[in-house]
Amino acid sequence: MSSAVRIKGVYEHFDCLLTGIDRLKRAGITGYEVASPLPRHELLEAVYDGQPSPVRWWTLLGGMSGITFGFLIASLTAAQWPMINPGGKPVVSLPPYGVIMFESTIMGAGLATFAGLIVHCGLPSFWLDEGLRDPRLTDASFAIVFTKASATDQARIEDILRSSGAVEVSSGKDAVYEVPNA
Repeated sequence: MSSAVRIKGVYEHFDCLLTGIDRLKRAGITGYEVASPLPRHELLEAVYDGQPSPVRWWTLLGGMSGITFGFLIASLTAAQWPMINPGGKPVVSLPPYGVIMFESTIMGAGLATFAGLIVHCGLPSFWLDEGLRDPRLTDASFAIVFTKASATDQARIEDILRSSGAVEVSSGKDAVYEVPNA
């Protein structure tokens, strides 16, 4: 059984990063994470193969919960404290509750989307691998990081990363960025 090793390839150019992801896919190598200082739709398409984001389900469930909450809070309030009922109109009716239901839907969907983004983006970063905590990756550089690559595939992975344009390829403890002394 081979041991796991950390491998990190740092890229200065976005096109080189996309080339590295493509070459890793063609080689059948998986198990990597990509770090980018900015969101790009090309990167999402390359990493997720065009699959939509799972955050959309959080938004849908939050919106459905919000509209349900809006209807329940308005109808239960009207049922608990009925006012004068002129002309035999129903106590619980959808048209007057439309604004409350709409606003609750927007609030529920927005809060659920925020929660989904936090969960799926891995925030807060307490549990991120040390190889991904490189301050260069929040400024101008991109990276492909293998947190648990097979030691038997290490040379092949490093070769693919170098040939695709990585300016730095490091492995093991060297893949953890240390702030240089100023």
